[in-house]
Amino acid sequence: MNKRSDAGAGNGKVVVNRAMSLDGFIAGPGHTMDWIFDFMAPDEFPEIAAATGAMLIGRRTYDVANRMEADKPGSTDYPFSGPVFVLTHRPPEPAEPPEPAEPADPAVTFLTGDIGEAVATARSAAGGKDLEILGADVAGQCLRRGLVDEILVYVLPVLLGDGIRFSPPGLARIDLEPVSSTWSGAVTILRFRVRK
Repeated sequence: MNKRSDAGAGNGKVVVNRAMSLDGFIAGPGHTMDWIFDFMAPDEFPEIAAATGAMLIGRRTYDVANRMEADKPGSTDYPFSGPVFVLTHRPPEPAEPPEPAEPADPAVTFLTGDIGEAVATARSAAGGKDLEILGADVAGQCLRRGLVDEILVYVLPVLLGDGIRFSPPGLARIDLEPVSSTWSGAVTILRFRVRK
C-alpha cells in the first residue's frame, strides 16, 4: 500500500465524506441520492464545508448531482466555494457544448489518470484545508492506495435495500480508529481516522 506524503500539503486531511443508509448504501437504485435530503439539508453542517478547501469527486457523482440540481434547483446547495475536481475516464471535449444538466462551471476541473496524481492536484488546490472525497469509485481508489486520513459518515435512519454500497467489492481490510460520534436531529455523525 502506498502511503501519501504530507510534503507541501499543509495541515489539511484527505477525508472521505459519505451519507449512508443504515443498511450500508450511499446511493439508492439508479444511483439516486435525493433520499439523503429527506433527513439532512445540504447546508446543515457548515463547519464541515468551512474546513474543506477542495473536493475530488467521481464523474457519476458529478452527473447525479447535476441532474438533482436540474430537477430541483437549490437541492444540492452546499456552502462550499472552493475548486471541485472530477476524476473521469470521459472528460467533456473542449469544443463540446455542455449538456443542459451539465452547465459549464469554471470552478470544476476534469482530471484523468492516476488517483495519486489527482489527490495531489486537489490537495494542492485546497490551500492547507481538507480535501473532501465524494463518490464510491474515487473513495475506493483512495482507500486502496492509502491516501485517506479520515472517513466522515452521516448515518441516516432509512433502509434502502439496494443501491451503491459504502465500500466497493474487493476492498481489503482497513482498520479505523473512532474519533467522534455525535447526533444532529435524526442523523448520527461518525468520524474515523484511518490507521496507517
